[in-house]
Amino acid sequence: METRRNRQAQLESHVRDEYQRHHALMVATAMEGYAQKFGEDAELWFATGLLHDVDYEEHPSEHPGPSLGWLKEWGYPDEMVHAVEAHAYGYNGFTTLPQTKLAAALMACDELCGIFYAYKKMNPVPYGQMKASSIKKKFADPAFAAKIKREDITRGVEALGVTLDEHIQNLIAFLSKLD
Repeated sequence: METRRNRQAQLESHVRDEYQRHHALMVATAMEGYAQKFGEDAELWFATGLLHDVDYEEHPSEHPGPSLGWLKEWGYPDEMVHAVEAHAYGYNGFTTLPQTKLAAALMACDELCGIFYAYKKMNPVPYGQMKASSIKKKFADPAFAAKIKREDITRGVEALGVTLDEHIQNLIAFLSKLD
């Protein structure tokens, strides 16, 4: 728990916006769920999700550049740094594609968590009670949460080796921990 408190303090030292903090927790929870599913390091995957946007509030036009330096400075492994860089494919000149399961999971989870959040704002049901068909319908509607890049979700899901339907079901189960 001490490690999680330290990571939370790192997040809070750079992220003050409550939505961004909640988004970080959603992605961290989803990532931890995938780590457990795949037999990976749950703490590393949680930390990757929690800190993936740590620089976004302060440096949106440079994201994730500053956070890559911070993660190295804070002693996180190269695998985490790669995942954070790859999740920003196509943003601010970043062109690294996911090369690891960790990076693929981050890319797959990040934007889909945004759709879940937007859906919950519109229809305030617990995450665990959401219907996969409803989330998939919102995913298919480009006008819903229009800023979310669906192609990032698709790219991440393909690299992760799951179907979109499986991914949505997994996130419903993983995010139910936040209910």
